[in-house]
Amino acid sequence: MKNLNLFALLFAPVVAQSSTYHVAVGGNNGNNGLSLATAWATLQYAADIASAGDSVIVHDGTYQGFAAMDHSGTSAAPIVFTAVGNDVLINQPCSYNNLDGINVENVAWVVVEGFEVVGMPRTGIRTALSDHVTLRYNTCTDNYKWGILTGFAEHVVIEHNTCSGSEDEHGIYFSNSADDPIIRFNQCFNNNANGIHMNGDASLGGDGTISNAQVYGNIVHGNGVAGGSGINCDGVINSVIYNNLLYDNHASGISLYRIDAGAPSTGNRVYNNTIVNASDARWCINITDGCSGNQLLNNILINQHPWRGSIVVAADALTGFVSDFNLVMDRLSPDGDATILDLDAWQALGYDANSQVVQAQAALFMSPGSDFHPLSGTAQMVNAGTNAVSSVLSTDIEGLPRPQGLGFDIGCYEFLSGMGVNTAEIHAGFGVQEDMLVLEGENSARRFTLYDPSGRMLHTASITSATTRIQLPSARGMAIIVLKDERGRTIWTGRVFLP
Repeated sequence: MKNLNLFALLFAPVVAQSSTYHVAVGGNNGNNGLSLATAWATLQYAADIASAGDSVIVHDGTYQGFAAMDHSGTSAAPIVFTAVGNDVLINQPCSYNNLDGINVENVAWVVVEGFEVVGMPRTGIRTALSDHVTLRYNTCTDNYKWGILTGFAEHVVIEHNTCSGSEDEHGIYFSNSADDPIIRFNQCFNNNANGIHMNGDASLGGDGTISNAQVYGNIVHGNGVAGGSGINCDGVINSVIYNNLLYDNHASGISLYRIDAGAPSTGNRVYNNTIVNASDARWCINITDGCSGNQLLNNILINQHPWRGSIVVAADALTGFVSDFNLVMDRLSPDGDATILDLDAWQALGYDANSQVVQAQAALFMSPGSDFHPLSGTAQMVNAGTNAVSSVLSTDIEGLPRPQGLGFDIGCYEFLSGMGVNTAEIHAGFGVQEDMLVLEGENSARRFTLYDPSGRMLHTASITSATTRIQLPSARGMAIIVLKDERGRTIWTGRVFLP
């Protein structure tokens, strides 16, 4: 999942007197740390030394975690902790609190990328009382409480992480009053409670709200045996939640509510999500507690529960509520599920005038339960959405520009006519030949990622402009390839068949 290498350092800002330090098994903290041959032994020693503009390169091996609490970076010179290779594992908590694998606290402009953190007593990676911290390409597995936790963390970016198997609670927990989080392209699965949880926590101080959150491109599945939601929002206001894939979750899909927050979740735009709830789940979209002014557009909302349905809105949350161009079950409720209406009766209340009762999954998806791409160009979601979402999104979950046809597709995937297999040439300069991805000539790609059809990441690696061929992993069957540039923007995506 990590496979970060030294090419990533080429894109770190260059500042005067910055240093690149190394940490390796067999190193010595008495060394200068400036090369692999003179590497330090412990992550904590590196964290105590590194300052603005410095990079810490961590080589394959098993380590105790670390706490970064003494030095901040700047916007032009962040402090970067990068795990390189395939086997950088943290399996002991940091000595600061003996609870968390990595703790970034009371600092700003710090980047943590590429670590695998397993079996922590509390959290895989935590950041608190911080500003502009970026957590990316990390894997947090089987930690007791949370995979990633934030507290009073402003302007945090949580991207391309995998958080699974949290025994007690959530995959990603963005907590306490803080604004402008970006939570994107993460995989959260098989966590006991929420996949992604955002909670303003008014009792802990601040205004108790989270505003201007951007939550998109996440794949969230198999969560919620103990309750919660795939994406849970307590006191989240004026935020966007789009292009997410949620399936086989056992509680709610997306919830907008107020329990611990300083205000209801209001003014949110929930666009182009695909939600397929498990048979023991709650509602796909759950809006309660006076959470007014929310919009639902272009969503696929399938519930396999025998009587719960697609949208439930409390009566005190109907003010300013807008819902349209969705594919829904014929089960919707305007009063907290006290009354369940079919689509015709729901439309008579003024909602979902252009929505449709969703067809059977076999008529919609490439492979129900695992591959949620549109089955064909005539599938129900294709060209059936509204372009009113264009102020928020212009691509699908894989970075494919929208619209591809006459109109926006409904759900997180846009249908691309003519997607090939085996020797596909989907975009000039890129293609697949046998077991190689071919990049013809100089290109702007800096990261290659391979996903299975359900969106689980199989492999990721850094590449350079000189890379012409990438050996594909030994995975077999249908797969998705995504290439991104140095700013994380998708420049090419394609579905291929690996024979």
